[in-house]
Amino acid sequence: MTDAIEGYIFYEIAALLVLAAGVGFVGLLLRQPLIVSFIAVGILAGPSVLDIAHSDEQIDLLAELGIAVLLFLVGLKLDFNLVRTLGPVALVTGLGQVAFTTVFGFLIALALGLDALTAIYVAIALTFSSTIIIVKLLSDKREIDALHGRIALGFLIVQDIVVVVAMIALSAIGVGGAAAEGDAALAEVLRVLGYGVAMLGFVVLFIRYVANPLVERLSRAPELLVSFAIGWAALLAAVGHYLGFGKELGGLLAGVSLASTPFREAIAARLASLRDFLLLFFFIALGASLDLSVLGASVVPAIVLSLFVLIGNPLIVLAIMGAMGYRKRTGFLAGLTVAQISEFSLIFMAMGVAIGHVADEALGLVTLVGLVTIAASTYMITYSHQLYGLFEPVLGVFERRRPRAEEDGSAEPARAHDVILFGLGRYGLGIASALRDSGKRILGVDFSPEAVRHARAQGFDVVFGDATDPEFLGHLPLARAEWLVMAVPEHDTGLTHDDARHSLLKAVRDLGYDGKIAVAAHRDATAEALKSDRADLVLMPYRDAAFAAARMIAVGVQAPEHPVEDPEGQKELPA
Repeated sequence: MTDAIEGYIFYEIAALLVLAAGVGFVGLLLRQPLIVSFIAVGILAGPSVLDIAHSDEQIDLLAELGIAVLLFLVGLKLDFNLVRTLGPVALVTGLGQVAFTTVFGFLIALALGLDALTAIYVAIALTFSSTIIIVKLLSDKREIDALHGRIALGFLIVQDIVVVVAMIALSAIGVGGAAAEGDAALAEVLRVLGYGVAMLGFVVLFIRYVANPLVERLSRAPELLVSFAIGWAALLAAVGHYLGFGKELGGLLAGVSLASTPFREAIAARLASLRDFLLLFFFIALGASLDLSVLGASVVPAIVLSLFVLIGNPLIVLAIMGAMGYRKRTGFLAGLTVAQISEFSLIFMAMGVAIGHVADEALGLVTLVGLVTIAASTYMITYSHQLYGLFEPVLGVFERRRPRAEEDGSAEPARAHDVILFGLGRYGLGIASALRDSGKRILGVDFSPEAVRHARAQGFDVVFGDATDPEFLGHLPLARAEWLVMAVPEHDTGLTHDDARHSLLKAVRDLGYDGKIAVAAHRDATAEALKSDRADLVLMPYRDAAFAAARMIAVGVQAPEHPVEDPEGQKELPA
């Protein structure tokens, strides 16, 4: 009997995965993000359509693990430095948009007949925009490093901070509501807050004394590093749930605890696919719980709230940025990025349902708003420049006569890296040192923890990561780099194209990088193959060194002193 049940569950999961692949392919043709496709899968698999999702416990377990991994990755990328470097525009725009959407969303929800508590939940849910979708769309358009892209990232981080605060408050309120009235409820809330402070203190100590050496040791086995990251996220999520402030915050704190390590981008890149896979089950559970017959009554409110998000959110961003001295074009393009709600909106509402503050109908309403706004805003961001050309004549009211924020250069970013160099061995460090002496700013990348530590000790900006991983490459600041230099060792496999450098060349070109690429090779056949793969410069270390030595011998000139320490610390070698 048990085997039959397990077999049935396996058949069910297999059917869901096949359905997800098929719907996802249709969504890809329609240029829609996976979130829309996943929710559609849940609706199709639910009782209102195909009725194939019955293993609620198993699906819910995978969904909870997916939420923990998602919040772990959010914590891993919670970059407070970006908010600080962008100055007041990210903070003012982010908080201004959140306040505007909350206040007017609450009033609209009340006018639609929702009770006050549900209206508050819905209004707060409408303030969150999807960082995952926006980063993906801006990256595809190669606008992530544009001014409006960087400002959008800044106020998205402000939104993430608001998410954290909202979830903390929601957890505390939920605990208080579950306890007895009066003093007992207050004591319960204080107990949970005390546990939260204690866990935060633990995370601070972990960051200060444990995170870097532990992760550096684990990074020697990349598979173990991924296993540790998943286990760490699940552990702190479980601790958070046990202590009463929610698995969501526990998972987020797990990410924050590793955000200061040089390995965060590599961890995030390797967990991205797992996050998407597990979130499939969250959206399946969400879609399967929606009763289409009940949702019919939510269509009109969903349309009203969707129009508010699609029009009101961009307008308030445009107005705030215009008042701060930004051009109407910059404000318009940045404003379009908040014209949708996010997966956090649905998680936030699901928490409210679990606590008992709101009914399932409210979650269904916000889900409909999510489907409409995510689908529409995808096209709005994709065709943002065409939309700007259409609306530009009426946007003058949002621009000062002299947009000083962009005229005085205060909106310009800090100086970008001129060269991104892959491979920090003796040859790579020699190139990096010589380029730095010539005034170039270098970002080093290596998959060896020892090489990363050694290069950091010499004062280079360095990240740990795999150059052959397209997900990792997508996180690098490629757009404004003049050169990419691949200085990793050549592995003699007997195949001219079976090499990490060919994978890198293809990956960065696929990502839209149009700068110059230099690649090191040792064999003539490999050099010719790299040239055919659109490498702009092929470096031949031994041949180039021999020619340089011959020239110095011929003219009797001593090579300049420029020692580079061996990464193993055994000796010094000339660059």
